[in-house]
Formats: sequence, structure tokens, C-alpha cells
Amino acid sequence: MFNALKQCNNKQIMKTLSQSAVNIVENLATTVMLFDKNLQLLFINGSGEDLLFVSYPRVLGMTPKQIWPHSSFFYKAIKRSLNSGSTCIERNVDLSLNNGQIINVDCMITPVMVDEVAEEIIVELVDAQVFVRAIQELNQQTIQQAAKESVQGMAHEIKNPLGGIRGAAQLLGAELDNKDLLEYTGIIINECDRLRNFIDRMLATTNQPVKSETNIHEVLEYVVTVVRAENAHKLNIKKDYDPSIPNIKVDREQIIQAVLNLLRNAVQEIGEDGEITLVTRVQRQVTIRHKLNRHIIVVDIIDNGRGIPPEIESGAFYPMVTGRAEGTGLGLPIAQQIIQSHGGLINYERKENTTCFSILLPLEQCDE
Repeated sequence: MFNALKQCNNKQIMKTLSQSAVNIVENLATTVMLFDKNLQLLFINGSGEDLLFVSYPRVLGMTPKQIWPHSSFFYKAIKRSLNSGSTCIERNVDLSLNNGQIINVDCMITPVMVDEVAEEIIVELVDAQVFVRAIQELNQQTIQQAAKESVQGMAHEIKNPLGGIRGAAQLLGAELDNKDLLEYTGIIINECDRLRNFIDRMLATTNQPVKSETNIHEVLEYVVTVVRAENAHKLNIKKDYDPSIPNIKVDREQIIQAVLNLLRNAVQEIGEDGEITLVTRVQRQVTIRHKLNRHIIVVDIIDNGRGIPPEIESGAFYPMVTGRAEGTGLGLPIAQQIIQSHGGLINYERKENTTCFSILLPLEQCDE
């Protein structure tokens, strides 16, 4: 009786441990794949589906040759590891995906030994750019936070005497009868108002978001409508939306402002003959600002314009940095601060003559 009960408990413990192990692997940010000795895929976790742009049911039972027909390295490395029973570690390997994209990965191929015979193969893949992006993100946050505090302090210092100048100009205007002199005091008052509005815009991003259920595609469509109305010429804007993306809890007005700033920049860069593409996707297991998010929404705003000038590229998100004579240099930093206040981030990438600004927003928004 006791032995039967003990065996029953052991089975239950093993079942619990097995389920726990599956849950752990499924929630890893690292891609994990399991192949049998015939090199047929037995398992791939969620991060692997996202990294390789595949679905578990579709690739189940496939061989490395079928999964990566244009990357023979992986088949050879997995086969070699299976035959030798030894672990293979490679860094910075180019991996061609079925959608034509090439990613750079670090990989570890480990045989599962049973009685000194390799019965299965574990393949672990890590996007080689993850750590580079993490360092860049940290540097960007540190410098931008310092710039933000500096600009806000400077703005307050400017705003105080500005009110005095405006008030003095009003008093002086009340004492003057000369129309030419009144015109000058009017200019002083107007310029003070313009500078005050400019400063208010710099300080406005400190407002805490008021979150509500929002459809990201409704926001994008609204912003596109606004931008089309602002431009006399016809804009070539293409859309590649993922219709399965659920509503997200954000401050709708602030998100509209952030997207509007980015889309206006793209319109200014492409001129009359360029093209803009809006892409929405969901990614899993993405770390943003030291927090691992199970799911995030990615909004890509891609244009084939000139891009940010190389000499200011590294400071593109800093206040008052702009490549246009008529620009204020506030559009990008305001957009970045809005998205960061929602736990997200905006990334910039220039690749193959296209500029891509990517808005990363956690799907599970928490109130801060």
C-alpha cells in the first residue's frame, strides 16, 4: 500500500516537474529547439517562433534543411554534433529565414545523451544584436534623462524672466502713442508668447498618461488622415497591419502625438515621390528598459527618404537637435518621452536606403 502510494506520488511529482520545465522553456527569451535523432523537429518555444517567423504546427517534424533551406551551416552543425556527441558553439552566424530576412545569431547545439548515444539534439539561438541593443538602449536612456533634466531646468529659468519682459512690454505699450513704437512692443509681446509656447512644449512631456483601451490601428488611421490633410500633394502610404493585435491600454492622445511626430518627419524626408510603409506586429519575450515583456506591439514607420544626417544621428532623440533649418528639434524627443512613459521605447535604424522608426509598446500595460 505504502509503495503504491509512493509510486503514485513520484509520478505526480514527475508530471509536475515536466510541466514546470515546459513552462520555463516556453517563457525563455532564448530560442530553444529540440530535434530527434532523425533530425526532425520535436519542439520549438515561443521565442523561437518569433525569432524565426515560423509557427510550431507548421514546422513540427521538419528537418533543419526544410526549416532553413538557405542556411546549410545549421544542418551540417547539428548532424556533426549528433554523430560526435559533442557540443557545438558558434557566434555571429548569418541565418537566412524563409521570408528573405537575414539575422545574425549566436548558437549552441547540444546532444542529449542516453547510454553514451545522442538520441536528441537541443539547439539554442540568441539574436546577436540583443545585447548590443540593450547597451545602446541603456546609454540612450541615461543621456536622454540627463538632457531632459537639463532642458527642463533651463526652460524654467528662461520662463520666469520671459514673463517679466512681456509684462514690461505691455506697460510700455500702454504709455506710448507712437504707432511705430507700438508695433515694436507688439513684436516683443508676440515673441515672448512664441518662446513661452515653445518652452511649454518642452515641459509638456512630464504629464502622466491617462490610459484607456485603445486600438492601435485606429490611432494609425487617424494620424494618416491628419497628415494627408496637412499636405497638398498625394502621399504614398502603404499599410501592413496585423489584424489580430488586441486593444492596448494607453493614453490615446499622447500616442497620437508620438505617432504624428514620427509620421510628419517621414513625410518631410520623402518629398513628393517617396513612399512610407506602416507595419504592425506582435513580438514575444522582449526586454525593454530592464523589464522582460511577454508580448509587445511593434509599430514600424518606414520611409525611403534621406534619413537623419550622419553627423547628428547619434543625438537624434536629444532636444533641439535637428537637421532642418525650420525644425525645432523637439519632435523625436517628445515622441520618445511619451513612449517611455508607457514603458516602451522608440528605436531608429537606417538600412538599405530606408529609415525605420520602431515604436515598441508593452501589450500588458501596467499603471505606473
